[in-house]
Amino acid sequence: MKFLGKDPNIIDAYYTATAEGAITAGKPVIVEADGDVTEISATGGGQDLGSAVVFESASVRFLGSTFDSNENKIVIVYRDAGNSFYGTAVVGTVSGSTISFGTPVVYNSANSSYNATTFDSNANKVVVAYRDAGNSNRGTAIVGTVSGTSISFGSEEVFETGETYPIAATFDSSNNKVVIAYGDESNSSKGKAIVGTVSGTSISFGSETEFNSGSTPGNQISASFDSNSNKVVITYRDGGNSNYGTGVVGTVSGTSISFGSETVFDSIYIDNTSSTFDSSNNKVVVSYQRVSATDIYAVVGTVSGTSISFGTPAEVDDSAGSYSGIVFDSVTNKVIVSFDDNSSSNGQLRLGTVSGTSISFEGAVTFESGEVDYISSTLDSNSNAAVIAYSDAGNSNYGTAVAFRAAASNLTSENYIGIAEYAASDTETATVLIKGGVSTTQSSLTPGQTYFVQGDGTLGLTADDPSVTAGT
Repeated sequence: MKFLGKDPNIIDAYYTATAEGAITAGKPVIVEADGDVTEISATGGGQDLGSAVVFESASVRFLGSTFDSNENKIVIVYRDAGNSFYGTAVVGTVSGSTISFGTPVVYNSANSSYNATTFDSNANKVVVAYRDAGNSNRGTAIVGTVSGTSISFGSEEVFETGETYPIAATFDSSNNKVVIAYGDESNSSKGKAIVGTVSGTSISFGSETEFNSGSTPGNQISASFDSNSNKVVITYRDGGNSNYGTGVVGTVSGTSISFGSETVFDSIYIDNTSSTFDSSNNKVVVSYQRVSATDIYAVVGTVSGTSISFGTPAEVDDSAGSYSGIVFDSVTNKVIVSFDDNSSSNGQLRLGTVSGTSISFEGAVTFESGEVDYISSTLDSNSNAAVIAYSDAGNSNYGTAVAFRAAASNLTSENYIGIAEYAASDTETATVLIKGGVSTTQSSLTPGQTYFVQGDGTLGLTADDPSVTAGT
C-alpha cells in the first residue's frame, strides 16, 4: 500500500457530494459546476478545437504530415512558393488543442512537389519523399531528425530515376521498413512501390515492384499500414480501368514488396485518395473524391491474406473540394475526415464510426472560416489531437494548421478536488479525500515522488496539460 498526500499525522479533510456516474475508489475526481463529483476522463470534456496557426507566411502546396512519437512533435512538409518552391519542413508542438511551430527548414533547394512523409519508429527518423524538379523530376527521399522545435536532414537518395508522381509513404512497423508508392510517369505512369531502410541519417532502397500495370495518375494516392495483418495497403485512381477507385495489398519481405490482386472500391471516376488504419476495428478506411460530382466519400476495407475487400462507399460531404485528409483517433475510436466544403466555403471535418464494413458520419465541424486546399492530417498521440495542415485559400494560401481533439479531458487547472475514498455508484453519495490529504487507496507508487493528475484520470510522474499536482 502506498500513501499519496501530506504528513500522515495531520487530520484529513473530506468532501461529500453526489456522484455523477460511477466512481472507483482511489481515482482522482473533479467537482462539476453543479457541485456533483465525477471521475476524470479523457472523453469527458467534449470536443476541443484550437485556433488556426500560420506556419508559413507564403503560398504552400503539396502538403504532407506525420507524427514523431519519439520527440512528440508534428512534422509538416510542403512546397514553399515564397522561397523558390523549395521543399520545406516545419516542426509543430501540440499542447492540448494549441499548436506552435519552430522555424521552417529547407530539405531540397529546388521545386519539390507531391511531398509525402512518414515516421520510422524503429530508427526514430522522419522520411520525406518527393518529386525533385531540380533533378529531372526524379523520385527522391531524404531522412530528417527532429530535435526540439527544429529538424535537420541527411543526404538525398533517388528511388526512381524516371519522372515521378503522385507519391505516398508509410511505415511497416512489423518489418521496420519505409514503403513508398508512386506513379512512374516515365513508364506510362504505372503504379510502383519500393522498400526503404533507414540507417542513421541515410536511406537505401531495394528494387521497385509494380502494383498497377495501367496508369496511376492523379494528384494524390495513399499508403497505410494495417498493423493487424502486417500488410501495406495502397489506394489509387486506376487510369487503366476507367479511373476507378482501386486498392491493393502489399507484403514486405526484406527489401522487397509483393502484391496481391487489385480490388475496385468504387466503380466511378475518383481522385485524391487518403487512407488510415482503424486499429479498434482492424479496418483500413479510405477517403477520396468522386470527381464528376465533387463529393467526398469514404469506404471501409478489410484485409485478408494478400487481398482486400470493401464495403459500400458512404458520403462524407456532397459539395467538397478535391482534397481530403483522414486520420484515426484511438481515444474515441473514430475516423476524422477533413475537407473543403464548397457550399459554405469553409474547411470542415466530420467524425466517422466504423461498424463492420460500413462507416457513418456525424455533423460537420468547421475548423477554418474560408476555403482550404492541399489538406493533410495526422494524429499527435501524445496530446490525443488530430492536426490538420492546409493551404488557406482565404489567407493568400498561407500554410496553416489547426489541432482538434475529438475527445477532450474534463480536467482543468481549477476543478480537481481530490481522490475518491470509497467506490460510489451513479447518484450515490461519494466521499472524496481533498487534495493535501493522505490516500491509502493507492498502489505501485514510488515513495518520495511527486505525482501529477493525467487527463485520462491516471496518476503520472510527469505533468500533463493542464499541470495538476496530486501529491507526493
